[in-house]
Amino acid sequence: MGINIQKITVMIISVASLSISISNVQAATFKQCGNGAILVGTKQIGQASYFAESCKQTWENQSIQMNFLYNQNIPEWAFKRAATHFLKKNIPDFKETSALNQITQLYKPVKNGDLYTLSYVHSSRILTLSLNGKILGHIQNDQANQYFKIWLGSAPFNAKLKQQLLN
Repeated sequence: MGINIQKITVMIISVASLSISISNVQAATFKQCGNGAILVGTKQIGQASYFAESCKQTWENQSIQMNFLYNQNIPEWAFKRAATHFLKKNIPDFKETSALNQITQLYKPVKNGDLYTLSYVHSSRILTLSLNGKILGHIQNDQANQYFKIWLGSAPFNAKLKQQLLN
């Protein structure tokens, strides 16, 4: 039991340190607008947070960021399959050759404590995917922010999570 408490304490300190460094980067331009549990069925696999320049403005017309902190190991294929599925549900005429799919192909497997960050800069139309602070890649495209429809679109990954993020 002592070892488990020690592991939990180390994990909390690590996550807190990572959150502080991310918050310092965001402090100049982003505000945290919402967060909620990432659920697959009834099982919580992590926590998502939504950041924007203005929480009152629609997400589609500004620079935004979403963080996904995982408490479960998740294979790469699961991210890719889910992303493709929800892009098809939310974007009319979505094709696998879409520039958005370049971001989907960047996903790596995660383990407990890993943090994905998806950032969009409205002025440059650049969408960037990072894992634990390391940039995996980016795209520059007029429709790049549409990738967030996976979580914020009309047919999101989880409707309750969407509501928690945007309200």
